[in-house]
Amino acid sequence: MTKQVDTQFDIDAFLKNLTERPGVYMMKDAEDQIIYVGKAKNLKRRVSSYFKKRHDAIKTEAMVAQIASIEVTVTDTESEALILENTLIKRHKPRYNILFRDDKSYPYIFVSTGKKFPSLSYHRGAKRRVGRYFGPFPNASAVHQTLHAIQKIFPVRQCAESVFNHRSRPCLQYQIKRCSGPCVEGLVTKEEYDEDVANTIAFLEGKSFEVIENLGHKMQAASDAFEFEVAAVYRDKISALRAIQSQHLINQPGSKDTDVVAMAEEANQVCVSIMMYRGGNLWGSQNYFPKTGGQDVNADEVITAFISQHYSDLPVPQLLLVSEALEDKTALESWMSQRRQEGKASGKVKIRQAKSQTEKGLMKLAMTNATSGLKQQLTQKASQAERVKALQEVLALPVPPNHMECFDISHTQGNQTVASCVVFSEGVPNSSAYRKFNIEGIQPGDDYAAMHQALTRRYSRVKKEGLPMADLIVIDGGKGQLNKAIEVFKALELDNVPLVSVAKGEGRKAGLEILYTPFNEEGIDLEADDIALHLINYIRDEAHRFAITSHRSRRQKAQTHSRLEDIPGVGAKTRHKLLTHFGGLGEVKNAAVAELQKVPGISQKIAQTIYDFFHGEI
Repeated sequence: MTKQVDTQFDIDAFLKNLTERPGVYMMKDAEDQIIYVGKAKNLKRRVSSYFKKRHDAIKTEAMVAQIASIEVTVTDTESEALILENTLIKRHKPRYNILFRDDKSYPYIFVSTGKKFPSLSYHRGAKRRVGRYFGPFPNASAVHQTLHAIQKIFPVRQCAESVFNHRSRPCLQYQIKRCSGPCVEGLVTKEEYDEDVANTIAFLEGKSFEVIENLGHKMQAASDAFEFEVAAVYRDKISALRAIQSQHLINQPGSKDTDVVAMAEEANQVCVSIMMYRGGNLWGSQNYFPKTGGQDVNADEVITAFISQHYSDLPVPQLLLVSEALEDKTALESWMSQRRQEGKASGKVKIRQAKSQTEKGLMKLAMTNATSGLKQQLTQKASQAERVKALQEVLALPVPPNHMECFDISHTQGNQTVASCVVFSEGVPNSSAYRKFNIEGIQPGDDYAAMHQALTRRYSRVKKEGLPMADLIVIDGGKGQLNKAIEVFKALELDNVPLVSVAKGEGRKAGLEILYTPFNEEGIDLEADDIALHLINYIRDEAHRFAITSHRSRRQKAQTHSRLEDIPGVGAKTRHKLLTHFGGLGEVKNAAVAELQKVPGISQKIAQTIYDFFHGEI
């Protein structure tokens, strides 16, 4: 590893001693912060290019002006450099790199082939169960649509094992012919069910032509045997399969797994659209809006960044169609082929621009998706900015409330009280910044005291740790809750923080809310269609949803908590033995020390500890 750190960076001396081997370079600013990570086949040539010529790109010129030091790591191959570059970008999130949302957990369809009667289910996460996994799908919607389509053709069960194992009669899915009812003996034979499972797997593998051909033979055989009702069932399945095929641009037998990546750009905003085809069938699409630093971008750089980040954790297709010619195409192909082999898939990966008429049709569709997605994103951002500005004007705020925090209280008859704090950034939820507060030590049902505690805990920490203060704090409640908030901020010497409370209108109807601020006790009554009120209601409803969710979680935990868990020295195995031996917690509480000692593994000391816990020490 070579490192150069100096307030007066001598680039000539650095380049003179720089190796020409492959590797990764990290550019740092005067504060030793990493501002850019790049990889190179030839480190000396690549790094030199930043300093040996004038840059047309404003972004590159601005970045070079900030470079105070460069750190390089040499690798054996360009592929290794690509992997290291991706790892460092994800870890450090440099300002001038193109950053995509990290989607490690894509959904799959799982077929539990290890069971006697396999089921189909939605799956996300680690692949620990025995069975077949098909995917990844670009989003949950694509999985559910596919499961819904399959269910109409092949009635394979989609219920959970716990439901399947405890049924004595068929469910509604059987009645509407979406399941053949393997849970009840005699409704379907093992052979018939296995045939449907095999056809389902073949369909998911992209072998729908073979499935149709096989069903066609069965239909003809049934017809020849004068079993016209059976033939009609096969006919309907064939018809449904052909309908699905007609929806896809690719529907030739034996098509390779193909991903199509296209990019659209407008006003320094970028949309990358990926369309995923498996076995000739379109499994769905997804749009990504990378962080580009708000400056000019290069299409080659964006798509290369997308490929290296997207496929670092996901299965790799055999063919990748891209909308732009890529400078690093060879290195990317080598790296993706290696990733494909690691996933135990055969065949080298090819990256290219569309050639055939079919491929050009696929690329045109992907470009349409990217352009449409970008326009929608730009319109949405403009709409959000308008709502934020409108709220600033309504509340006469000194700055737009780009950072808003909203509080709500939830409990059941005063028990397990939880306060929620949701955060909105530039008019949209920032869920990673959400907070919840378990409220203790108050009179049950005292929402004012709960709000006082939540605000005090939140903003005493914000003040102590120097965290960013919100531009606006929203309180769900009327004047009473607002006055509690004012008390808290006066006590914390944070009098200048903008506050607004939201009181429900007549009949608690949406659109009739009244807004109160410390400077407007009469209330602000906005029209139901006012975009400022829409934003306030949006954040208030989100706080309410989060509060209820957090409260339910706490209540569920309280309901499933056993007092045995509070006894020191009594672990899970011992608790299990006690409950099994005595039959319930009540019997354990009433047991004498001598009776407790009869439980295997319970010593006299532990028995005394358990008895003292319930009855008190002498």
